[in-house]
Amino acid sequence: RGSSSTSGAPGAQADDTIPMTMAESLAPGLLDVAALQGAVLNSLDQFAVAVTVKDLASGRYEQANASAARLLGLEGREVVGSQDADLFDATLAVALRAAEQQARAIPSGVMAEHKLEIAGTRRDFLAWRQVVSHADGQARMVAIWQDVTDARRREAQLQTAMAQLEQQQKANETLRRDVEGSQVRDALSGLYHRAHFEEQLCREADLSSREQREFALVAIAVDNMDEIRQNHGVDGCERVIEALGRLLRAGTRAMDAPCRLGGDRFVVLLSGVGLATAHSRMEQLRRQCAQHIVAYNGQQIPFTVSMGVASFPHTAGLVDELMRSADRALASAREKGGNRIVLASIQFTPVA
Repeated sequence: RGSSSTSGAPGAQADDTIPMTMAESLAPGLLDVAALQGAVLNSLDQFAVAVTVKDLASGRYEQANASAARLLGLEGREVVGSQDADLFDATLAVALRAAEQQARAIPSGVMAEHKLEIAGTRRDFLAWRQVVSHADGQARMVAIWQDVTDARRREAQLQTAMAQLEQQQKANETLRRDVEGSQVRDALSGLYHRAHFEEQLCREADLSSREQREFALVAIAVDNMDEIRQNHGVDGCERVIEALGRLLRAGTRAMDAPCRLGGDRFVVLLSGVGLATAHSRMEQLRRQCAQHIVAYNGQQIPFTVSMGVASFPHTAGLVDELMRSADRALASAREKGGNRIVLASIQFTPVA
């Protein structure tokens, strides 16, 4: 190597021992390709990454690092000089050949997944393949293998744990809603308890007074509950209560408030509607009840309901009076034979 000069103090002498720069060490003709190749293979081996080099013309392995034999279950076998058919079963050999054909068609390389049965255990691998041209004019297939079995197992365990956590959260949310619902809803009918209904009624009355709008209150009773109890017992009565509760929930809106007062008595607050609209909607419910058949112990239990409809502020201007007005209309409906709706009388304020 020729001498080189350095800048610095006067009288500095040329020094042939100055090391080569990085650029010079990688200059063509100075790089030991074989040494670099060996270093790369050894480095990958330290990370438990398998590397194989195959001659495409013959299909025989020309090189394999130590991890290749260990990871691919080929320890004690001569990998170099062998073909896939010599090392693996026919099914896997065909799959490897198909992956190589795909890599040949993609110069930039391709990733494939393989499952190998090694020592009675199924292992998952990712394999990167790329065709590399050699100085002798022959093409080689370089394959880098990584065992991802443990990573996939941990991922599956994490997904299972996340799914279980999500299910637990859903169960907790369902339990929370059930607990909250049990505090405001009747267990048998699924309708509001009286205390919650009365809170809703007071809020609706206050809102209607401030906004000058109507709302309706409907008192409901099952007509033939004594007969049902006599013929089908308490359980038969409960099936009727459940059926009526379902019909009331289906026939009312989210802003309405259907309530079971107890026994066979019910009441519904219809938000923002007057007598005519309330009558129309409750008439549909009355017909549904008359046509509904409750199945119990192989028998059918028919039932009908009577209703009394009052409105705020036309039939009553106070909440307590509104309840009494709806009850009086209900009593009138039952006195007339039941299975009907009666509207409460509208109050008329005399002109002074």
